[in-house]
Amino acid sequence: MGLGIIILLRVLFAASMVFIIGYVFGGFSKKPALRTITKVASILVIVLFIAANVLLTRMAIRQWNNGNNDPWCKHGREVKTEIPRP
Repeated sequence: MGLGIIILLRVLFAASMVFIIGYVFGGFSKKPALRTITKVASILVIVLFIAANVLLTRMAIRQWNNGNNDPWCKHGREVKTEIPRP
């Protein structure tokens, strides 16, 4: 599920960049509808960039912890102390 969300964020990011590049280098600035979409796309690029970084960071931390949400557990391995029996 996490990979699907990241792929979706990347596709939306690329689509937003198309509108921004079209505005800067193309004729998007001459048409009011495309100008509005480009303004929304520029805001969306910033939001998607932040969202993608947050998701990737959370996935990296989760993988580093091996899925263990215990902050006191080092690298996902629980420290088991066994008392040797005499």
